[in-house]
Amino acid sequence: MKPISPRPSLPSTPQPGFVAWPALLAGIMATLVGIGLARFAYTPLIPVLVQKNWFSASDAVYLGEAILLGYFMGALLAHPLTRWFKARVVVASSLVAVALSFALCAWPASFMWFFAWRITAGLAGAVLIVVVPSMVLSAVPFMRRAMVATWVFSGIGIGAFLAATVIPLMLTQGLSATWGLLAGICLLAGWLCDYGVRHMSVDVQQESQPLQSGDQRQVSMTRLTVALVVVAYGLDAIGFIPHTVFWVDFLARQNNLGQAAASFQWALFGVGAALGPFVSGLVVHQLDWHRSLLLAFFVKAFAVLLPVLCLAWVSQTMSSLLVGALTSGLMAIVSGRLAQLVGTGAHQKVWGQATALFALMQAAGGFAMAAVYDSIGTALPLFILGSGVLVLGGVLIWASPRVKSRHVA
Repeated sequence: MKPISPRPSLPSTPQPGFVAWPALLAGIMATLVGIGLARFAYTPLIPVLVQKNWFSASDAVYLGEAILLGYFMGALLAHPLTRWFKARVVVASSLVAVALSFALCAWPASFMWFFAWRITAGLAGAVLIVVVPSMVLSAVPFMRRAMVATWVFSGIGIGAFLAATVIPLMLTQGLSATWGLLAGICLLAGWLCDYGVRHMSVDVQQESQPLQSGDQRQVSMTRLTVALVVVAYGLDAIGFIPHTVFWVDFLARQNNLGQAAASFQWALFGVGAALGPFVSGLVVHQLDWHRSLLLAFFVKAFAVLLPVLCLAWVSQTMSSLLVGALTSGLMAIVSGRLAQLVGTGAHQKVWGQATALFALMQAAGGFAMAAVYDSIGTALPLFILGSGVLVLGGVLIWASPRVKSRHVA
């Protein structure tokens, strides 16, 4: 199909009849497939893969780590790929790759076969997370970016919620049927994403002035702020590992609350992740990107620490919802803050670098926390550690220069 040529640059205020929904649709579907399914849908499958003797417990866990390795690789490759090929081709290929990673694992096979396709899922998912949000930023008017740029990340929570609810129901029909259903959902979401990509209009100016365009002091301050935001985002990757890895087991087994209660809390995590970007958009609209990011880090640190302070049902629920909301919400705010600092034209490259650091820190942090857990036999100290790391991230944001931007509302 003949690609749609870019229309003239969009005005800074929405014009009558302008519709941002194609860009929003593309963004939500991309994050749903890229993280919500490519990463979060594998977690509920692990115990069944072991029970059905497809893999040993250690092999099933290593397959989960393969996704993180692929995610790191994809974050590094995303920006170069859009230089070598058209963005729509890169996005469509990534969507198909994730669908194939599920479809081609629908029967027992060797460990290396699954390992290769789990890496593929992580790599393609990272490409979607880096490329599509940057396209969305360039496709909506200036005054609507704060909302739309955060809302696109709600797909992460939708995928996590599906993983916590639909997958357990489908597993009663067998593993093969579940893998096939996931492939079908990816194809449907991919078709909707491609439809949105084809119908969004990109601002040809893209506000891509290089950092060198300002005076040297402004350039230095901007670079310092970008560096601190990126490092803080890397610390965020470590900070919520206790919830994404140990939360269900911590509730169900270590505190004898049962699998049903723990699964309910994981579903609430997904609900929070779906709502987080919408709440983040409202907060950014009322405050600004910098103060919203600062608030997000400290609230998330408190939410991760809550199980240590009190394990009553109310505190469990608050922790699940808040950490879930800020898993997607903080990601959305970081993406928007970087766009504010470097402009939409340079956003994809910088956001890709931030995503690569995030993936690297999450993989390293995951292995380190798993080692600590193996040595002490309880996850409780890990929640304290995670909260402390998030506080450190908040301190870096607080210390970053308050650079005024001319790029994003």
